[in-house]
Order: sequence, then C-alpha cells, then structure tokens
Amino acid sequence: MKPELQDLLNLLDIEPIEVNIFRGVSPNDGWQRVYGGQVLGQALVAASRTVEDENRSAHSLHGYFLRPGDTTIPILYEVDRIRDGRSFTTRRVIATQRGRAIFSMAVSFQVHEEGLEHQFPMPDITPPDQCASQQELAERFADDIPEQFRDRAKRPQPIEMRFVEPVNEFNPDKMPPYQHTWIRTVDSMPDDIRLNQCLLAYASDMTLIDTATRPHGVSWGNENFQVASLDHAMWFHKPFKTDDWLLYAQDSPFSGGARGLARGAFYDPKGNLVASVAQEGLMRLHDPSTTGG
Repeated sequence: MKPELQDLLNLLDIEPIEVNIFRGVSPNDGWQRVYGGQVLGQALVAASRTVEDENRSAHSLHGYFLRPGDTTIPILYEVDRIRDGRSFTTRRVIATQRGRAIFSMAVSFQVHEEGLEHQFPMPDITPPDQCASQQELAERFADDIPEQFRDRAKRPQPIEMRFVEPVNEFNPDKMPPYQHTWIRTVDSMPDDIRLNQCLLAYASDMTLIDTATRPHGVSWGNENFQVASLDHAMWFHKPFKTDDWLLYAQDSPFSGGARGLARGAFYDPKGNLVASVAQEGLMRLHDPSTTGG
C-alpha cells in the first residue's frame, strides 16, 4: 500500500484506552487546527468499534463542530452506547481536548436488509480521466500559491481528486454554486464496509463548504475571510469501495448570515447513489479596517 494512504488509515486507527474511550492524534502537517474530516472519521471509527454486530453498518450521522481542534495534542473520543435494538443501534460520541468538547456526533447503525428503492440519477458529467488533477491545478496556478503552501501542494495525497469545474483556490473567479469532483484512494482498500464509510466521512469535508464560496470569488487563503465547518450530516445508502472512482456532486442553495449551506451526493461507477451529505459552514468576511488588514 502506498505510504500516504497507509498514513491515513493509521490516522483513523484510533487507540482504545478504556471501555468506550479512544484516543486519536493529528498529523504534523503544519495546520493550526484539526481538519474537520479527521474528527468526523475518527469519531465514526470510535462509534463503530462499540457495535459488536458486524452485520450492522452506519446509515446516518449528525455532527456539530464546537471548538477548533488543537493539532499538537491528542483528541479523546468517548462513546455513549445509547441503544442496541433489533434492527438499529444508536451511539453518541463526544470528542474532547483539555477537558472541553470540540465535537459531538450521533450515529445510527442498521442491520443490512432489502427495501423499496429509488434514487436521483447520476449526473452526466465529464469522466475522471478527462478532468484536471490536484497536481495539474497546482502546476497551472503555481504563481498564485503562497510560498508557505507550495510544499504542501506538491506532497503526495492519500485521496486522488479530479475536478470537473476547476477553480484557482488562491485567486478564484466567481462561479456558480456547484461543483463535481471525482475522488478515490490512491491504492486498494480492504472490503470492510465500516472502514470505507469512515474514510468517505473523512473525504466528504474536503471540498464541500468550498462550494458555498464559489459565487463570491473569495479564497480561503484571504486573511480577512474566516471559514469553518459548523455541522455535518451524512447518510450511507449502499455499500461502496473508496478505491473506485466516486463522483461527488455538490451544490450550495444558500449563503447568508455569515453561514453557507452545501449539499453533496456520492455516486459509484455504476451510477448508484451510495451516500448523501449536508453541511453548514461559517463564512465570515471581516472588514480589513477593523482587523488590522
């Protein structure tokens, strides 16, 4: 397995330190706060490891980001086993640092069963081999990347992304509030349904709130722009593998009140809708005259 993907799986492989309590760490990659998808993924791992019935996997999660996470200290995840029913299992996870909650999440698991089916069709979109990769975009917009981010832009990533409607994230034009991104891991993944769900939860936060910033042409690198995830909901519809290309179709129906709403849908290569996502994020543009800019 490629080392960058193994590092990500190691990051999600949190340490059990007591019954229902786990400890996670953050990578030393230079960020000042913990990436939201990391907390989502690790919290889902913690909840999953308290569900003994292997025939149950997550079907929904609802999380709130309460405080910025500190990358220099561990995160403790405490799981409350709320209910174990005949078909559904419910867990609540609280992530803490220095004795204060930074994230809370409710997760529901269900036994695998058949039911009535329908779905929205997969968008007819440019295939991944005809789309720009992160590396290609980094080369195309190299002159706009601040020096402190250039090494990170060239670093191998565990998840490959290809963009149907690419944007220069450091000098963006105003664009419609939607985007389509192809994603997959850079190497093969185990068949474990729960592990693939945890990895997709990690990936689901990578581009989603960016969709809400597109109509405004504001870069997250703008020192007067404050952007952060506030909450995150996810529904898992069908089993999938994250080493297959998954289309992440995203849109943003609204922004206002210093917040933006974004939605996403993941489709597998056969056109199956395998997961849905919704997120609200903080989008606060400060007045430079009041921030010292």
